[in-house]
Amino acid sequence: MRKILLATSMIGVCVLLSCNSGTEQSAGTQTSEESQAVGQSGVQDDMSQKNVVQVAAGSKDHTTLVTAVQAAKLVDALSNAGPFTVFAPTNAAFDKLPAGTVDGLLKPESIDDLTNILQYHVTVGVFKTESLSDGQVIGQVNGNDVTIGVKDGKVTVNGANIVASVPASNGIIHVIDAVLLPPAAN
Repeated sequence: MRKILLATSMIGVCVLLSCNSGTEQSAGTQTSEESQAVGQSGVQDDMSQKNVVQVAAGSKDHTTLVTAVQAAKLVDALSNAGPFTVFAPTNAAFDKLPAGTVDGLLKPESIDDLTNILQYHVTVGVFKTESLSDGQVIGQVNGNDVTIGVKDGKVTVNGANIVASVPASNGIIHVIDAVLLPPAAN
């Protein structure tokens, strides 16, 4: 009886070890595949509503903004769950800046200034235009505030006109006609 019990136990241990060995190989394969994806922006999802970065990337009017977000390495941060309100300047808004400003900000040595400016265009939370009020102050990701203006049904942020609003899976984008520049540091 003991021999049968011992033989059965040995067979059980061998089966468990062989099952465990196969699981480790599968897990190793998954880990290798997972390490290839970099951050939230690496997640492929063609079924869900697009996030704020994907919406901007799909707009021919926001190529400068997308280039700047990539240069500042903010793609993953803005691809996360949020929610975010992004005040998104158009290419024409960037063109209003003095000549050479955008090119200078896109240089690697200017990443801190670029990041500060871009973060001044983002707040945590969803602020739809219908919920904005004249004189409302909203804290931005960079630690500074913007002021909302509402007059005759038109909404502005620090004087820049909100010309359109686009919902995204992780917030809302308000298209604006000027680049918001943060106040100078004291």
